[in-house]
Amino acid sequence: MPRSTLAVRCVVAGLRSRLGASNRVLVAVAEGHCKPLVTTSLFLEYEAVLLRPEQQLATGLSPSDIEGFLAALASAAEPVEVNFLWRPQLRDPADETVLEAAVNGRAEAIVTHNVRTGAQRFGVATLTPAEFLKELRK
Repeated sequence: MPRSTLAVRCVVAGLRSRLGASNRVLVAVAEGHCKPLVTTSLFLEYEAVLLRPEQQLATGLSPSDIEGFLAALASAAEPVEVNFLWRPQLRDPADETVLEAAVNGRAEAIVTHNVRTGAQRFGVATLTPAEFLKELRK
């Protein structure tokens, strides 16, 4: 089972549109086809972003719906302990938590819409949701 780290934008996009590849990645997680890796800080970032009023409006989810989604995601995810920090490594500081989870958890890939993560220097692939789904089908 592939182990990957999901970027915050990928999770948000998956909840905003039921038709896109990001949503299919979330379905693959729910069905046990892949294992997301999360650190405490990354998971808290998922929560903070999803609870923003504009995200609740866009997703149509209430705070209790978001809490339920996060509980399901937490039960499907593998927790990762961060043993060391390399910050800053990336141009976008918001992506640092994703990179830390991926490297410390020895992820096969980061699933993101931003394919320039800098993760390759750590031996971690960077895949769009559509590319990740193709890899799952192999």
